[in-house]
Amino acid sequence: MSREPYHYSKEYARQLDKEDELARFRDEFYMNSESTYLDGNSLGLLSRRAERTLLEVVDAWKTQGIDGWLRGEHPWFYLSEKLAALSAPLVGGSEDEIILTGSTTTNLHQLVATFYKPEGVRTKIMADELNFPSDIYALQSQLQLHGYDPSQHLIQVKSRDRRTIEEDDIVAAMTDEVALIILPTVLYRSGQLLDIERLTAEAHARGILIGFDGCHSVGAIPHHLSKWNVDFAYWCNYKYLNSGPGGVGSLYVNRKHFGRSPGLAGWFGSRKDQQFDMEHNFVPAETAGAFQIGTPHILSMAPLIGSLEIFAEASIEKLRKKSLHITAYMMDLIEQELVGMGFTIGNPKDDLRRGGHICLEHEEAARICKSLKENRIIPDFRAPNIIRLAPVALYTTYYEVWDTVQRLKTIMVEKQYEQFENTRDVVA
Repeated sequence: MSREPYHYSKEYARQLDKEDELARFRDEFYMNSESTYLDGNSLGLLSRRAERTLLEVVDAWKTQGIDGWLRGEHPWFYLSEKLAALSAPLVGGSEDEIILTGSTTTNLHQLVATFYKPEGVRTKIMADELNFPSDIYALQSQLQLHGYDPSQHLIQVKSRDRRTIEEDDIVAAMTDEVALIILPTVLYRSGQLLDIERLTAEAHARGILIGFDGCHSVGAIPHHLSKWNVDFAYWCNYKYLNSGPGGVGSLYVNRKHFGRSPGLAGWFGSRKDQQFDMEHNFVPAETAGAFQIGTPHILSMAPLIGSLEIFAEASIEKLRKKSLHITAYMMDLIEQELVGMGFTIGNPKDDLRRGGHICLEHEEAARICKSLKENRIIPDFRAPNIIRLAPVALYTTYYEVWDTVQRLKTIMVEKQYEQFENTRDVVA
């Protein structure tokens, strides 16, 4: 669609920032005034509230010692449940269906160990070929623990274009041999948002349990896990939820599965009133808390107290509204300013199929990412040719998006990227 030149101007970007109802939240975060951070889909920035609540928990440890488990502003014994209540509106589950525990991969192991029950011809697990590697490693190892060959019993739905997965292809792969399905809510490379509700209904119509990896959607996209009747889900909290590097993970278990014994039992999965009886007879909690294994990582959880307060104030619906608008604005600028420079937008453009980041493809992607960093723009590289750019609704401005595209244009016109090797860094 043809637009007036003003639409692509710096002044227009500034005007959008003035109209942004979420603009005040930017001041909550520690921002480097000399750079633009577009990697919040890998690691979110530190907020002042997250820092405050982390220090409050550290102070409780300092002043109360072991009494911090039951005393103080944030008693540690109940902290996982407190954070579950704050997380519930973001995923559309009740607070007793959620627990903060472990890490993404640990929680996936727990959930597969619990829900994968091969029987008769139903022995296979279905995933997709574009899934995050750690999920695939976990599924392969779980199959091996059951004595199955992953090359025969792990179905990975093929992509037609190496970017996205068609829901029709997923449904077609739901055969009588499938016992369990694990899919991402949003594909980590292309940013495609799957139709969670449809896929859940299709799986259940065939007697298959289904769970979702929400790492690239929770905190950016509203979910309705209970309404959609999803069996289980799991996610990290250090991307859009800004909990800090290596922050604690979360899991969701639909209440219809309450009472199911966890595949991997541990003492913090006990009923809280009986946990310290120290009996060798495990009595699991009657909630998602049963799926905890070990002692909560209290210092890892502490920043989330403050971070989730921000989400409660901002609301996930308003965050999604801005996210869709600012990513559409960025795509519009890319198509206007970078035409003929070898770039391809690899993410879906439809609002209903797009997550929170832009997938920009280029054969020189690794070199361009290094040039962007030299220009004080922090992107994310995914081999072999993807530049991921995430304008995070809480703290990215429209001016920063405009400026990023202008700097990209300069990098390409001046061939600044040619000074770098087209290889990734150790951490990408």
